[in-house]
Amino acid sequence: MKIVVLEDELAIGEVLEMRLRALGHTPRVAPDCVTALDMLRQEAPDLILSDVCLPDGNGVELIEKLRHAGKDCPIILMTAFGTIDVAVEAMKRGASDFLTKPLDYKRLYATLEKLEKQVEFARESKERQTAAPEEAVPATPDVEVDDASEHSLGALVGKSPAMKALYAELRKLAPTDTSIFICGESGTGKEVVARTIHAMSKRQKAPLVALNMAALPEGVIEAELFGHARGSFTGAVAARPGAFEMAHGGTLFLDELAEMPIALQPKLLRVLEGGTFRPIGARTEMCVDVRILAATNRDPLQAIADGRLREDLYYRLNVFTLTLPPLRERREDIPLLTRAFVRQFNQKHGTSVTGVSASALDVLSRHTWPGNVRELRNFVERAVILAREGELSRSHFPEGIAREVGDESSETRTPAPLVLPPDVTAAEAERILIMETLRQTGQNKAAAARKLGMDVKTIRNKLKQYGLSTSGEGAD
Repeated sequence: MKIVVLEDELAIGEVLEMRLRALGHTPRVAPDCVTALDMLRQEAPDLILSDVCLPDGNGVELIEKLRHAGKDCPIILMTAFGTIDVAVEAMKRGASDFLTKPLDYKRLYATLEKLEKQVEFARESKERQTAAPEEAVPATPDVEVDDASEHSLGALVGKSPAMKALYAELRKLAPTDTSIFICGESGTGKEVVARTIHAMSKRQKAPLVALNMAALPEGVIEAELFGHARGSFTGAVAARPGAFEMAHGGTLFLDELAEMPIALQPKLLRVLEGGTFRPIGARTEMCVDVRILAATNRDPLQAIADGRLREDLYYRLNVFTLTLPPLRERREDIPLLTRAFVRQFNQKHGTSVTGVSASALDVLSRHTWPGNVRELRNFVERAVILAREGELSRSHFPEGIAREVGDESSETRTPAPLVLPPDVTAAEAERILIMETLRQTGQNKAAAARKLGMDVKTIRNKLKQYGLSTSGEGAD
């Protein structure tokens, strides 16, 4: 994204510029409002990252100036003097997020990732509005495939058995009004699934509102969910609707639900059970008709055990569970996804890459993809920008990935035999087999259970018998 950074402290501005460039963005730093407004007249940015206290103005007031000037890009405010009142006021004025200094860069990166999707969707929506009817882009712009009926569903792409099974479930569940819990590792496409469900539902003409619990400041989550009444706190000069009110008649997607503060979860449960809620500071309750889709990259049962997720809330939402497969378990989809992303980024960057070489596809198919489809998408975009035209080859990939997968082709490579010690007991042989399978699957218990023909609970129980922990990121 093109990002304008308003920061009067030179050192902080330089650090932000360096970090944003490392993420692939194009930042320009302005020390004051006058310089920033000059930049904005020259070229419209995709996002503004601004300090609240500036030498010639106030970041919160700047939002209104930009809105009056027709600048409707997302704005993130930063301050070393953060309070809940200032944060809510900033969000009420139109800020996309509010960060306190010293910056939590992980949270900043999560916010940028969320806003980048919004920026790209806005770009493509604008392109669709100006395109001729015969050149109009599909309604789901993330990817495009040659045979939509066979290899995709909405923005989802894949022809593997796992994806075909997912498509079958979505066709059954989407037309209903039932709540769905979407599980899967980070980058597997949980939000894409949620948007596909909404687009296939009878609520498709109503709003889809998405909230990422991990990307919101804890102090403003309640206001974001339920809104607030006028005068409910200092600076609340007007009422502001929350996500539930904005999604009335449509769908509310709650991403990373396990990151929601535990104290707020009973309030969410009450809305789900009764269909009513009370905005902050309001005297009367509101009735809403909203379909809830929730997602997490954690094991929900482990999140309950860790005290991060209320059991009653989980079972209220978990009418149906969709578990998205990681990319390493559907490697046959990688060539299809890669070609789809090449077409997408040719359109985005004005490049003319014609395809992907066989050796390049072999490298991509053998990489482990810990970041899943999101990682592959970013990887292909980088390669397309480097190549500009012609065919993508191994030379357009970082050296590290080629070294990681080696030169031996996937067809000729055979797994190393599992050698058991002499006089090993059956129980010990089982332990060795389980541990080796877990190692091969990157400690993914669900994948190991499938390879061994066992139940995930059996794997957990066995690990407990071995005196090993069953928790940890990516363990299930």
